[in-house]
Parts: sequence; structure tokens; C-alpha cells
Amino acid sequence: MPISGIHMILLILAFALLFCLFFPQIENFFIFYPDKELEFHPADWHLTFEDVYFEAEDKTRIHGWFFPQKGNAPVIIFCHGNAGNICHRLENVKLLLDQKLQVFIFDYRGYGQSKGRPSETGIYRDGLAAYDFLVIKRNIPPERIVLFGRSLGAAVAIEIALKRKVRSLITESAFTSTKGMAKTMLLFMPFSFFLPPHYNNLEKITRIDVPKLIIHGEKDEIVPFFMGQKLYENAQAPRYFYPIKDAGHNDTYVLGGKGYFDTLTAFVKDSKI
Repeated sequence: MPISGIHMILLILAFALLFCLFFPQIENFFIFYPDKELEFHPADWHLTFEDVYFEAEDKTRIHGWFFPQKGNAPVIIFCHGNAGNICHRLENVKLLLDQKLQVFIFDYRGYGQSKGRPSETGIYRDGLAAYDFLVIKRNIPPERIVLFGRSLGAAVAIEIALKRKVRSLITESAFTSTKGMAKTMLLFMPFSFFLPPHYNNLEKITRIDVPKLIIHGEKDEIVPFFMGQKLYENAQAPRYFYPIKDAGHNDTYVLGGKGYFDTLTAFVKDSKI
């Protein structure tokens, strides 16, 4: 028996409703790619560090590495992307340490040695706990803390900037929201109108008044370059946009080279470029 037009419409609407109801689980499946094994260690790079554990608001145990430097250099809270764990960022950490900056990098719940399972609310709690660890346990003044978030980590850094006092904020390869990303993906495009704007960086960045540096590769194959531009256009002043020619999603600091680190370091130290 052929399906009538009205039945087809109802079927499509029912499928769309089910998709939206289960979207949080579907979203998490596509967003989080944690790796539990720490394949590399700071000692492999001859780095001075502290192995630290702290608890998020919901008592989830979180693991991180703190790389101190002599003096009163600003401290970068490094919020990494959605795949792997902190050990896969050690090369990047070393290059930041070479700039005489301090770095605190941590794993979200479910990544590396951090307990629990990742979720949007959960990783925000982890980021806030990382900030509180520096301020309360290490007595780092908020005016010396710079948030750095790459890709998914930008959402965490932006959330911390909304909830805590910081020196400045850096986002790199950041998306506007998962709803915005859905509009660029063939699988999610038909339902993007119905989806909630989770990880809504575009809306949140309008409410952050500290200096902001927005970095994006011009050939980003995962998060379109226009998203970085859009975040910059909607951000309050003081704001700076640093596009990197020929860079994709994961090689910004590699292809950016000396110019990248000179720009980032100048901003971290002076909150301007």
C-alpha cells in the first residue's frame, strides 16, 4: 500500500523528533574521542613539571600537568581538543615553555587518567576546577591566568572566562556552536534547524570583556575559517584576529611558526598584538 503525502510528512517529522531527542547522545558520540593511555610523558621531553590531581564540582577526579617557570610569568590554562589526551600536546607545551610562559594542561573527564565520562556540562566543570586549582592550591593571581582553548577546548576556555576572572582569552580553530557545525555537515544538515545550539561560543563570546585573540587556519578542513571570523566579529573589544595562511585544523602552530609564537607570546604578556 503506497504511503500518502501526509503519512510521509508525519514519518519525516517523527524521525526528526526522535533524532532531536537523542541528539545529546549522538552529539557526544561524534564529539568525544578520548584516549586513556598516556603514551608520552613530560620526562621524555626533559620538562620540569608537577603531576597533579584535583576534583571537579561533582567530585570527579581530574588529572593534569603543571609546568612552572621561574619568576612571575603568566600561566596558560591549556584546554585541548576532542581527541587523544594531554600527552599528545607535549610538543606544543614545550614550544610554549620555550617562550618563558608557564603552562597548566589537564585532561577532561574520561580522557587520560581523569575519571568519569565526558559531556558538555562535565568538561565545563573540569575547566573551572583547573582554574580553581591554580588560584586556590597554587596561589596564582587571576590577573596572571590566560585561557587557551583549541577546537573543542575553546568552548571550555570561553566558559571559564564567563565564570571566572582572568587576564585574557585565546581561542584557536574554534567553532561557533554544534548547531552551526551541523549546518556544514551532510549527515546533520537536514535536521540542523531543529537542533539546540550546544557549545554556543558565538553567543557567549559577546559577553566576555577581557582581551581576546582569535586564531584560525585559513584552510581548516574541520571547522570552517568563516567560523573564526564570525567569532571575532561578534566579540567585544579588545579583540584581535590572527589568520594563518595555509594552516588546517591541527597544524596552526606548526605552519604558523615563529610568527605564530611571537604573536601569541606578545598577547599573553601584554594582552595585545
